[in-house]
Amino acid sequence: MKQTAFTLLTSLLLSTAISAQAQNTTLKAVWETDTTLLRTPECVLLDPATNMLYVACINGNPELGNKSSYIAKVGQDGKVIKLKFTEGLNSTKGMGILGNKLYVTEMNQVAEIALATGKIINRYPIEGAKFLNDIAVDAKKGIVYVTDSGDSKIWSISKGETKLVLAGAPLKGPNGLLFEDNQLLIGNGDGSLLTMNPTTKTIGTVAKGMGGIDGIVALGSKSYMVTEWGGKIWLIHPDGSTELKSDTSADKINSADIGYNPATQMLFVPTFFHNTVKAYSLK
Repeated sequence: MKQTAFTLLTSLLLSTAISAQAQNTTLKAVWETDTTLLRTPECVLLDPATNMLYVACINGNPELGNKSSYIAKVGQDGKVIKLKFTEGLNSTKGMGILGNKLYVTEMNQVAEIALATGKIINRYPIEGAKFLNDIAVDAKKGIVYVTDSGDSKIWSISKGETKLVLAGAPLKGPNGLLFEDNQLLIGNGDGSLLTMNPTTKTIGTVAKGMGGIDGIVALGSKSYMVTEWGGKIWLIHPDGSTELKSDTSADKINSADIGYNPATQMLFVPTFFHNTVKAYSLK
């Protein structure tokens, strides 16, 4: 009984500390990559197994005819480990890791890449897809979720099979995805952050009032950092209130699909047409 009480108290104190940290979050610039290396970076993903960053570079315009996209491998100090870890991709965007494979969206399909080699080992076409965008992974069930921003749909890939999960209202140009606590968080094009139970398809609203949401990361205790592609970074508090933390839109510096390392409290922001990844400390 004493152990249970101690565990509960410890959990409560930790939760309170994380919540307090989120309330006082500030973005402090730490480093930025060279503008000549990462071309049109759209997504940054941390591999927790290796502490490497994967950066999906569109390398041009996000269109079907672009076959020159690549994924770069970058250290958490901003140094490029391998510029073209995987190349020959089509307008790459969101990424997710499941087991020993990296998944990345192309315009109308999802590429499956071996993390050990960077080689493309499979592709999964999505029927009728118009603009596939972000990815989230349910590691326990082995499901890869994908948004189609151009068709307001969410798809899943499991055991090599694609399946339509959700379509139509309230989805409106959905982009960012995050899987947390058996819920799928959806960054909607109308500036709302939605939550969906994948089993029941029950949908709720976490926060609203922002622009179209591109990237989503969890800070703990139901606090989130989200981005608008145009250059805004928002903090969403546990009560659903929002706080603008950064706005580089006047300088035409975008903020696309962000990555986050909870161990170091570092946020990694791809700047799209500005051709860099910028790292911020949240401490």
